[in-house]
Amino acid sequence: MAAMVQADIPNGGMKMILLSFVCPESPYVWNDNGFSTCFISIVLGCGVNILTLIILSVLAKWTSRQSGLVYSKERVLLFLLPAIGASMGLLHIALLLKESLKGHTSVFHEWLLGSCQFLTWIIILLIMKWDCQFSIICNRIWCFWWIMKPFLGIPLLQLAFSSGEVLRFLKESFGFLVDVSFGLTVNIIRIKQSSRRYRKDGSMHEPFIPRDTDIEEGHKEIASAQRFWHRFTFKPITSVMERGMVKQLDLEDLVQLPNDIEPSVCLDMLLSCWQKGQSQQRNFSHPSLFRAICGAYGWPYLRLGVLKAVNDGIGFVGPLLLNSLIRFLQKGSPGYSGYVFAILLGLTSVAKSFLDTQYTFLLAKLKLKLRSSIMTTIYHKCLNVSLAERSKFSEGEIQTFMSVDSDRTVNLCNSFHDMWSLPLQIGIALYLLYTQVKFAFLSGITITIFLIPVNKWIANLISNATKKMMEQKDERIRRTGELLMNIRTLKMYGWELLFTSWLKETRSSEVTHLSTRKYLDAWCVFFWATTPTLFSLSTFGLYSLMGYQLDAATVFTCLALINNLISPLNSFPWVINGLIDAVISIKRLNRFISCPEQQMEHYGNSSTFSSKDELGSMAVDIHGACGSWSSIEEKGGSGFFNHLTLAIPKGSLVTVIGEVGSGKSSLLNLILGELRLFEGLVHSEGSIAYVPQVPWILSGTIRDNILFGKEYDPRRYYDVLQACALNVDISQMVGGDTAYVGEKGFNLSGGQKVRLALARAIYHGADIFLLDDVLSAVDAQVARLILHKAMLSPLMKHHTRILCTHNMQAIVSADVIVVMDKGHIKWLGSSAELSACHYMDFSSKHILFSQDNIEDRNPDLSVADQQAVTPESGEAVEITEVESRKEGRVEPAIYKHYAAFCGWFITIATCFSAVLMQGSRNGNDLWLSYWVDTTAGSQSEYPMAFYLGILAVFCLINSSLTLARAFLFAYGGLCAAIRVHNELLAKLVNAPISFFDQTPTGRILNRFSSDLYTVDDALPFILNILLATFVSLLGIAIVLSYVQVVFLLLLFPLWYIYSNLQFYYRSTSRELRRLDSVSRSPIYASFTETLCGSSTIRAFKSEDFFMNRFIKHMTLYQRTSYSETLASLWLSLRLQLLGAFVIFFVAVMAVIGSREYLPINLGTPGLVGLALSYAAPLVSLLGSFLSSFTETEKEMVSVERVVQYMDICQEELDGFSKLEPGWPSEGQIEFQNVTLRYMPSLPAALHHISFTIAGGTQVGIVGRTGAGKSSVLNALFRLNPLSHGCILVDSKNIYDIPVRDLRSHLAVVPQNPFLFEGSLRANLDPFSLNDDSTIWNTLEKCQVKEDVQAAGGLEILVKECGNSFSVGQRQLLCLARALLKCSKVLCLDECTANVDAQTASKLQTAITGQCRGITVVTIAHRISTVMGMDDILVVDSGMLVEQGNPRVLVQDPLSRFSSFAKASSM
Repeated sequence: MAAMVQADIPNGGMKMILLSFVCPESPYVWNDNGFSTCFISIVLGCGVNILTLIILSVLAKWTSRQSGLVYSKERVLLFLLPAIGASMGLLHIALLLKESLKGHTSVFHEWLLGSCQFLTWIIILLIMKWDCQFSIICNRIWCFWWIMKPFLGIPLLQLAFSSGEVLRFLKESFGFLVDVSFGLTVNIIRIKQSSRRYRKDGSMHEPFIPRDTDIEEGHKEIASAQRFWHRFTFKPITSVMERGMVKQLDLEDLVQLPNDIEPSVCLDMLLSCWQKGQSQQRNFSHPSLFRAICGAYGWPYLRLGVLKAVNDGIGFVGPLLLNSLIRFLQKGSPGYSGYVFAILLGLTSVAKSFLDTQYTFLLAKLKLKLRSSIMTTIYHKCLNVSLAERSKFSEGEIQTFMSVDSDRTVNLCNSFHDMWSLPLQIGIALYLLYTQVKFAFLSGITITIFLIPVNKWIANLISNATKKMMEQKDERIRRTGELLMNIRTLKMYGWELLFTSWLKETRSSEVTHLSTRKYLDAWCVFFWATTPTLFSLSTFGLYSLMGYQLDAATVFTCLALINNLISPLNSFPWVINGLIDAVISIKRLNRFISCPEQQMEHYGNSSTFSSKDELGSMAVDIHGACGSWSSIEEKGGSGFFNHLTLAIPKGSLVTVIGEVGSGKSSLLNLILGELRLFEGLVHSEGSIAYVPQVPWILSGTIRDNILFGKEYDPRRYYDVLQACALNVDISQMVGGDTAYVGEKGFNLSGGQKVRLALARAIYHGADIFLLDDVLSAVDAQVARLILHKAMLSPLMKHHTRILCTHNMQAIVSADVIVVMDKGHIKWLGSSAELSACHYMDFSSKHILFSQDNIEDRNPDLSVADQQAVTPESGEAVEITEVESRKEGRVEPAIYKHYAAFCGWFITIATCFSAVLMQGSRNGNDLWLSYWVDTTAGSQSEYPMAFYLGILAVFCLINSSLTLARAFLFAYGGLCAAIRVHNELLAKLVNAPISFFDQTPTGRILNRFSSDLYTVDDALPFILNILLATFVSLLGIAIVLSYVQVVFLLLLFPLWYIYSNLQFYYRSTSRELRRLDSVSRSPIYASFTETLCGSSTIRAFKSEDFFMNRFIKHMTLYQRTSYSETLASLWLSLRLQLLGAFVIFFVAVMAVIGSREYLPINLGTPGLVGLALSYAAPLVSLLGSFLSSFTETEKEMVSVERVVQYMDICQEELDGFSKLEPGWPSEGQIEFQNVTLRYMPSLPAALHHISFTIAGGTQVGIVGRTGAGKSSVLNALFRLNPLSHGCILVDSKNIYDIPVRDLRSHLAVVPQNPFLFEGSLRANLDPFSLNDDSTIWNTLEKCQVKEDVQAAGGLEILVKECGNSFSVGQRQLLCLARALLKCSKVLCLDECTANVDAQTASKLQTAITGQCRGITVVTIAHRISTVMGMDDILVVDSGMLVEQGNPRVLVQDPLSRFSSFAKASSM
């Protein structure tokens, strides 16, 4: 019967019965308000879950199985979330069952929905147990599906909200959060999947990659990851961040550079554009660096402008959608328009996130290219510009070009686009304001226009202050470099406090201009930060006075637009400042890079000369040369050489002799092309090797210094060591020829430095050897050995050798002798003709031996010759300490240090004013919300003036607090800048000399340049942003929680995700910042080293070798910066997406709340509008907070590095024994069993040495180079602590005397003569203790009076490093300085090494006569210098091997001193 009834029912009826059973009392698809309950439950509920199972089954069948395990934390989530989901489905079924048992009817689609939910999560839970779980959860389809699935669940949420049942509402909300959490988990695992190429041994984490994957493939994938998705999500950095979580990052862990960012590529690009500009603008003396930059990077930069325009335009879509959404909420319109607006609002934020990060990434890449181009170009210019042309720049100024000006020029990339983009954004915002409030916005424009001339005036003042500040910064860095490079000499003089005071004066002038700039910046911040508040007050006030009614849509749309104005308005003064700084820096760099590198018309080739046959036999040919040490800009300067003519035959030995300052060294520099040649011709045939008078030693091993980039040839290498008498020295070094030489060869003696530089020249085997007084720094035995084993040996015999010297053996061995006198060739001839020359006054004092006589005595040259030791390479001993860096996060103590530098009161006051400022801002907005709500009806309780007056009070309070915060920040930053510099300087000046020996000057200068610049400028700026962003976020969170209670549900998961993101990022960013600082130091160290030895590099034609060396340093620096950029943008993108979700959530909740679906009230329309307007800037604020916090932590690394140098050990300055003014009265010196080591790992420089020097006697200390002669003075002046024994001066233990008192009571002439930039009077008598007549008398006794008078007198300006005088003249001036001190103890360390024999003889007579009753300790290699002494100490290998009267010892053929005397050809 039933079958018959069923048969009679048509098919359409059966469907209707089925639908009635599934969806009773509910439309099947659509009702008046939208989709029906049945449709949502079956299609969007059960259907979505069934589709999930289908996708899961297809993936399980077709995806390949991959071995791999998930991290423990993620594995827990993958099991926990499905378990919670299944429990929620089971709870749904249980509730339905409970209702059925109570007799209530349960519809079928509810049962179907609960069953599908339970089944789906159970199957997912089972899949997690399978081997293929890795392949499924990391599949792109699966991950994309779980992004879309929560969106499809929104209607179910709406259905639960509209039901009014609290339990159902909570159940669906919790289920929705489970879906979102699971989707986030699988996508995070997917993102991490390809980056996990590293596993640290012993790590608790398990591998997430196949076992057979090569770790190196991670680097290759990162380097070639150009796929669209990877590029947009910055996936290449994930492997680096993963390593940063488990280990301290190393340089090899960094991201590989793209080819277009390689420094060599960037250098070629900028140089080609610069050279093209030079060829096109030959009529101009200075081609434009700006044009060259535009030619290299102009088009890519302009294309970026299009992307920026699109990005800025999308930024205004948000306020328009906000206006539409608020008007929809005000009208209470039915339909789904509100949801459309909310979704569009979220999608717009997502789109802007991607566009914003892509623009920033492309701009950052361009900035890296530009920075690399400029820094390598500066280095390239230093390698190629002559000393004469470089003389118009101080070393400090050139170092500032590299450290500061390059960064400021790079910032032009930011400022230039912002100059048109910010006004465009302001213009669009003002137009949109007009559409909302009509002409009332003109009041805001009036304020803006009024501020334009004010800010222009402030910008001009800032420009002037910046220019003056940069000049003082250059001077400060120059003085700092001067102090650091000569710290040993300054400590011996006891002048470190004097130089510190001069440096503080320069710093004070710099800080004066810095404070002007900071306070002007504070006014800029005040004007531009208060503009939005004043804008809103004037606009809403005028709009109300015009008779219009304020509503929520108008007010909060305007507030959103005004918020959009905040960024461009606040940024504009910084953009102007950055543009001004960039223009100033480009002009400075342009002047340096425009220096001519070589004058080819004067330094010509063979075709330049008339007689090519004659030229072919000449190694060097000079015709009518007029040269000067001045640059080409100093056209009025007179030439040092006037019509000099000289021809030097190939293969000859030429000695250049003459008095001090006669032009011997300048002649060599003329041949090298280091002088400016403004008339005449200079030609040299073949390659050149050059040994300067002050040898240039590289930081590196002995072997590196000799090879100088050439291939290692063991046979030649050994011959060179033997010829330079270095084999014995190297055999005594720990590590042999792999022993590390510190900066400027601090751990080598003066003679060892010269022989090392000579060995470098001989190993290179050039056609022409230019040797500047290489024999004066070595003892007589070694000098004779070098002459015969090197200069006259087959190694050099057939090469042209030009030797500036005062050594008699070299003079008589020469083929040609050139006598120089004040820039002229006074005489030219052979050694045989020299005795008949009117110049030859040597013959009366010195005996000239024939070549045969010298050769006869050659077998007895030196014991060292008989003890040739093959150098054995061992493990290198590191003299220079590797720069240390901290691990982990920046310690809170560093922040406390900075707060203490600023002052605790200022710090607390600044924070308090910032909180009150934000409170007044939030109060202003809440009052506006209250205003629109209370005036929404036809009548209002208070008049409009009341609301407007309260708003004005809030505006006034906010403006006052903004001004207070700006000036407090400026004052605190200045206090920190002053205290950091002064304390760092004090700590460094009081550091022991061993610290400077082991620390490269460039590394210390990095603290005083880049790190101090950060403390001065960058750190206060970013801290200001951090504080403002933090209080803004705090205010937004409080207001949103007050306005929308539902926001509290999102607050905890939002904070959880946010904190995990920032922890994941910060652990890597800290390490990247420290690596950035560590990789930057070798650049400055290499640059400083190159500045000192550029003439040597050019002589050896080693520019390419040093350029490649610098490019390697730059590549590491670029890699750290590129990795930093990727990491920062990786974080920024994810934070902005997180902010976009918050906007979407708030907007959807506002729409839901407007329909009264929720059991709680979401507030009035005014409060809802306020919540939406506060949610909009959350995107940028979240990113800004973490980026500014991370950037603050990065900048704090500079404070950390500075504080690190404040903790270095200090000299023992104090002593309990006070000195009388006349101490020492006798000058007696006694060494008692003294042992001295420069480092614990090095052998003793002095070994149990004991001797007594009677007061008033003159004692000479002799010995071969490296024997320990200078170490005696180091011990006497307490430059290095004694390992054992004691030293007494006038029976007082010098360690009981305050060290500065000790040094100030002793006089010294150091081995390396030191003159600083300043007047000659200040150099000779810095404390102004002597009158002019005394100074002139002393100069006359030191044989330098005529030179000083010719130079211009006592008030002449001495150039940097004393370059106004020759090395010999500098030694004489240092001797005059010591004699003016009138001390009872005078120490002379090779003070006559670089002067001619005549002058040395006169000086010795002057010292003997001037220093009667004074104890004189003389270290000398010239035996004639010490023959008239009262006593002689012979030192060998740090031990005293002989002591006695020189006249007695010279008669003893077995004495050491006698062998020295014989070797000196006396």
